[in-house]
Amino acid sequence: MYWLENTLLEVSLQEQLRANMLTLKIKDLYKSFASTEVLKKINLDIEEGSFLVLLGPSGCGKSTLLNIIAGLETIDKGAVFIDDYDVSKVEPKDRNIAMVFQSYALYPSMTVRENMIFGLKQAKTPKDKIEQQLEKVSNFLKVDELLNRKPSQLSGGQRQRTAMGRALVREPRIFLFDEPLSNLDAKLRVEMRHEIKKLYTSLKATMVYVTHDQIEAMSLASKIAVMNEGIIQQLDDPQTIYDKPNSLFVADFIGSPSMNFINGEIKKDSQSVMFTPNNEDNINFDLTHYEFENNFQNNQKIVVGLRPEYVSNTESTKKYTKKLSLTPTIIETTGFDKNVTFDFAGSEIIGRFTPNSGVELNNPQEVYFDLSQISIFDSNTELRL
Repeated sequence: MYWLENTLLEVSLQEQLRANMLTLKIKDLYKSFASTEVLKKINLDIEEGSFLVLLGPSGCGKSTLLNIIAGLETIDKGAVFIDDYDVSKVEPKDRNIAMVFQSYALYPSMTVRENMIFGLKQAKTPKDKIEQQLEKVSNFLKVDELLNRKPSQLSGGQRQRTAMGRALVREPRIFLFDEPLSNLDAKLRVEMRHEIKKLYTSLKATMVYVTHDQIEAMSLASKIAVMNEGIIQQLDDPQTIYDKPNSLFVADFIGSPSMNFINGEIKKDSQSVMFTPNNEDNINFDLTHYEFENNFQNNQKIVVGLRPEYVSNTESTKKYTKKLSLTPTIIETTGFDKNVTFDFAGSEIIGRFTPNSGVELNNPQEVYFDLSQISIFDSNTELRL
C-alpha cells in the first residue's frame, strides 16, 4: 500500500510539472523585411496544453510569427524555445512541430493515405507504427473511407481533415494552424471549427492558431494574443479580452458588432464620478462604481465603451442603469435578436433588442444602458483607465 501511494503521488507530481511546463517560449523577437519592421519585441510563454490564437488584421505579423515558430522564416533578433531548447536555428523538420496550412498543401498525385503518412515515411518510421497511427487518426477524423481517394475527389472539409490527419499522425509537440478555415464556406467553417475544438479537447495538445476572425478566436482559444502592427496588444483568456480590453484597438477589434464608443468628459467630486458625453450637456452617466485601473484627472477627455448587448430594450433593476429615449436609424434582424442603431452624442450606438421588441425606424424608443459592464479609455493614449 505504501508503495502504491508513493507511486500515485509521483505520477501526480509529474502531471503537475508537465501541466506547468512551457512548451513554447518566444523571447524578445524582432523581424524585418527590408526596411519594414514586421515584429517588434514579441514575448510569449505558452504552457503545455494551451490553445493560443494569434489574432489580428491583415498585415499585423501573425502569420510571420507562426512561420518563425515553424522555422520557415529566419529571425533578426531574439530566440524561440521549444521545451527549453533554443530552436532558433534548427531546421523545421527537426523541431517536432506539425503545420496545417491555409491551402491544405496536399500532394495532388497522392491518395489521402499517402498524403497522411508522407511525413512518417520521410522520417523512416517503422511500417507497423505507420499503419497503427494511420488507423487511429483516420478513424478519429472520419476519413477512413476516403483513404484511396485523391485530393481532387474530396470536398473542402475532407481536404481539411486530410491536412489535419497528416499533422496528427506525427504526434508532434506543437500543432500550428495558419488560417485553416478561411477557404471554406460559412456553414462548413462552423462545422470544422467545432471539429478542431473537439480535437483539442481530446488531445490536450499545445496548439498555435492564426486567424483574423475574432469569432474563431473566441470560440477556440484558451489564450488570445491580439496583434497589431507587429506588437502584441493584449495576451489573455478570451473572456477577459472581451470584458476588459486594455486598449481601444482591442475593444474595437473583438466583438461582433464591435464595442460602442462614446466620447466625452469625466468629472469627479468627493462623492461621485460623472461622465458627460460630447454634445449632450444635459445627460450625465454615473460612473462612481467603475474600478479604475489608472488614475485620471478632473475634466479629462475619455471614451466610454459599452458592448451592444448592454444597450437594450430590457428594463434593468441594476443600480447603474441609464434610461434614454433614442430614435432608431437602422434595424438589422439576425433571427435571435435585432441590432438597432441610434445616433447619440455624435456617434452611432448599436443595441441588441429582443426579436419581438416591436422597435420601428424613426419611432423614439426607450433604451437602457447597463453601465455595470463599461470599459473606459483615455482619449489621448487610447489605453484602458
